[in-house]
Amino acid sequence: MKLNDDVVVLTGGGTIGHVMLNTLIAPELLNDNVKPYYIGSKTGIEKEIIEKSGIEYYSISSGKLRRYLSFENIKDVFKVTKGIFDARRILKKLQPKFVFSKGGFVSVPVVLAAKSLNIPVYIHESDISPGLANKIAGKFAKKIFVTFEKTLNFVDSNKSEYVGPVIREELLHGSKEIAENITGLDPNKPTIMFIGGSLGAKSINDLVHNHLDTFVDQYQVIHITGPDNIREDISHPNYRQYEFVQHELAHFYKISDVVISRSGANVIYELLLLKQPMLLIPLPLSQSRGDQIENAEYFKSKGYAETIEDESITPKRIIDNIRKIENNKLEYIKNMETFTAGMTPKRLTEHLLKEE
Repeated sequence: MKLNDDVVVLTGGGTIGHVMLNTLIAPELLNDNVKPYYIGSKTGIEKEIIEKSGIEYYSISSGKLRRYLSFENIKDVFKVTKGIFDARRILKKLQPKFVFSKGGFVSVPVVLAAKSLNIPVYIHESDISPGLANKIAGKFAKKIFVTFEKTLNFVDSNKSEYVGPVIREELLHGSKEIAENITGLDPNKPTIMFIGGSLGAKSINDLVHNHLDTFVDQYQVIHITGPDNIREDISHPNYRQYEFVQHELAHFYKISDVVISRSGANVIYELLLLKQPMLLIPLPLSQSRGDQIENAEYFKSKGYAETIEDESITPKRIIDNIRKIENNKLEYIKNMETFTAGMTPKRLTEHLLKEE
């Protein structure tokens, strides 16, 4: 099959973290006269995000990849198999120069289909240790790009490259004045921001909602709740809650003295590159494979952040850690200034297009 140098297929899904990088490189591909197409699931979060971006989207059958025994695994074998045939049909039609995968269970059928058609596959892994989808897909990839240098210990180093985080340049242009206009908060008063992640975080949301008086007594609070987690019955002059923000985020970072967040790789590297003091509350093992715990421990060991276990969060522990960060702010920033790696979406796109 002759491949088309003017076409690229992007894939990945399940969380915003598995989609965001693709939304950043898509405009850069277009600037290089290369048309991006997207292959994702029929109902995942990636479908909504990509269709809003204007990129042509193809849906395939997909099943969840589980590390534990379940009857659902049997059904999902058939879903994944169908997904491979769905993806093969699409890829044969598009004949892309390569497939770029950001991970998530929907990416596996696409990668397997691409390999069967001799279409090069490039993978990007954000976390320290690869997820199950990227562990499988990595065996068939031509190259694996990693965000953490330590990840090279967990992948085939002969076909892997450490590139660091991909920088959203818009985040470098936050404005306290714009944040003030959006939120109505005073940029000269101490402000903290809680971020639960793209799917929200019940424990963090409940903590803020149930103990709001404790926080607003000392700080202005910006709270990113995740979808469908807004509490309309809760309000305070020092409190603002949002389900999801996009372009506003740069300005919210600028006005925030400390950010309290889950420890997905995308958000913590954004905070690192912005020299933004952070308190991390990783997803517990009961809700994840432990990747966020690894990320948080790594950042703490580097002196970039403080951490609290999800099972141990209380208003007092949050406040105590915020005060610790405030009292040692210059030390955290000095540590973060030693980090110099990273790529812009434009550089990564150029890098991909030059791969042979």
